[in-house]
Amino acid sequence: MSPDPSPTPARPQHDEEQRLRELGYRPVLARRMGGFGNFAISFSVISILSGCMTLYGFGLGTGGPAVMLWGWAGVGLFVLCVGLALAEVTSAYPTSGALYYMADRLGGRRWGWYTGWLNLLGLLGAIAGIDYGAALFTGAFANLQWGFEPTPGRTMLIFCAILLLHAVLNLFGVRLVSVLNSVSVWWHLAGVALIVGALAIVPDHHQSPSFVFTKFVNDTGWSSPLYVAAIGLLLAQYTFSGYDASAHLSEETSNASVSAAKGIVRSIWVSWIAGFVLLAGLTFAIQDYDATRTTDTGVPPAQILLDGLGTDGASALLLVVIVAQLFCGNAEVAAASRMVFAFSRDGALPGSHLWRKVSNRTQTPVAAVWLSVIVAGVLALPSLYSATAYGAVTAINVIGITPAYAIPVLLRLRAGDRFQPGPWSLGRWSRPVGWIAVVWVACVTVLFCLPQSSPVTVDTMNYAAVALVVVLVLASIWWYVARRSYGTPTTAAYGSDRDQAELAEGIV
Repeated sequence: MSPDPSPTPARPQHDEEQRLRELGYRPVLARRMGGFGNFAISFSVISILSGCMTLYGFGLGTGGPAVMLWGWAGVGLFVLCVGLALAEVTSAYPTSGALYYMADRLGGRRWGWYTGWLNLLGLLGAIAGIDYGAALFTGAFANLQWGFEPTPGRTMLIFCAILLLHAVLNLFGVRLVSVLNSVSVWWHLAGVALIVGALAIVPDHHQSPSFVFTKFVNDTGWSSPLYVAAIGLLLAQYTFSGYDASAHLSEETSNASVSAAKGIVRSIWVSWIAGFVLLAGLTFAIQDYDATRTTDTGVPPAQILLDGLGTDGASALLLVVIVAQLFCGNAEVAAASRMVFAFSRDGALPGSHLWRKVSNRTQTPVAAVWLSVIVAGVLALPSLYSATAYGAVTAINVIGITPAYAIPVLLRLRAGDRFQPGPWSLGRWSRPVGWIAVVWVACVTVLFCLPQSSPVTVDTMNYAAVALVVVLVLASIWWYVARRSYGTPTTAAYGSDRDQAELAEGIV
């Protein structure tokens, strides 16, 4: 299944700018990100130290160690197929709009419209989920260090401070974002090595391999082991999301037609390997399974660190995790703001003329950055009143962004020979890998909508299906309001006429 991008030489930067004009857009963003930086932003958004750690407690009760470890291995393989198929389409259409632009070109305006709204709501939900998770971990760290009581109100204040930090960092321009993401890669890898190494060496007791790889736990209330194992895959699938960030930053990446495609694929397989090591290291170090699941910290990985390393060691490693989560949230704000910018550039959002404005000094979509963090803050507000609200925010992220990955791939398969591959192509593997990707996404989208606990109550309901319906209904309503203003360019003339005329007033 190895792609074969070698026949086409790397494009010089001016060729990438020309390619963008051919796709209908005038370049207005700064192309200051290299190939490693593009890989780094997707790797940072996937963030195994965010996703794995945040949902580890969920995995302990929905299948336990066996489903977490083997589920991670299996889901990672299928997600790699999705990434490979999406990378091929990204190489052909390297724009900030990414998924919705691909869908629009390959399937028409309505395909692009709905893909865009699913992708946008997924990205905004991801900011809320990542940064609120970072706030929860920060509260747990402060509790260990200073006896801080992380009430919902205090957690919300920490969350707002994190959002503000990420907005400010993104306003300095894509070069700083790229540097932070590059640091993030090594921070994540070193963090995993440090956590796993400490848990392997310091504790006197470790679980057996049979426990780690075969122990099945069902605390969901459902009687079917197969059903429980299926919903237990959410831990891995939730973590393996956000790799479209490489595509969203393609207008700011040198040699984007190749670098963005490679960034998607590399971020997945590196996360796949490192995440398996992290999950195995944590699970081998569990001292008391039930106490870990019901920990007073509210964060089961924190209890594993406490039991194995003591308060000081646990606090130090929690700080490593929190910093990784901050890197993750910052990268997600960058990706979401570019999606806001691109969707507004094509007239899809209310107030599009404002959100597509780009700073003349930093060449950054300033208003789009602020809109992204403000909407993320609003999405997390119900967490002040309901413990299930955070799960609903997670659902918005996953149920929005996952189907959006498969739509451009499906349309590419439907297009057949009409699709003109970019310089990075899967060659003869394109169709089989593409169909595996589409079928997998269809299956996991259904899984995300299934109830995770029995009996189903207001507190235990899975709100993913509700989130999906709400997004589609709102997108349908707004379609009839904005369909005359929305549209991706159909010829390069757009880039020189409408695009130049409208975007010239958007550079501030």
